[in-house]
Amino acid sequence: MKIASIVFASLLVSPALFAAEKQSMEGMPMDHKGMDMPMDQKATTKTGKATGVVKKVDAEKGSVTITHGPIEALGWPSMTMGFKAEATQLQGLKQGDKVKFEFASTEMDSTITRIEKQ
Repeated sequence: MKIASIVFASLLVSPALFAAEKQSMEGMPMDHKGMDMPMDQKATTKTGKATGVVKKVDAEKGSVTITHGPIEALGWPSMTMGFKAEATQLQGLKQGDKVKFEFASTEMDSTITRIEKQ
């Protein structure tokens, strides 16, 4: 008898719960309008200057790999890393060239803004 009473009470309350849930969502926009928060590009882009030695040039992919010394302004140690670059910036560069360069760096990649042989 007790189980039958619980089942009966549950059946009586269930429609009211579904109606309350549906009603509570009406009139509430779900488009997340105003939730897009663009990142401040200036805050996430860092610039640096360095000297280094070209390890690899790939004009087709628009990249150059350079071994550079420490970049104190960014707190970077000496390392070898790849940079994006325009094909025109890479003209005449080859493995072993000593270069002086400037770049812009984000969390995703670093791009040469100026490069010249030393």
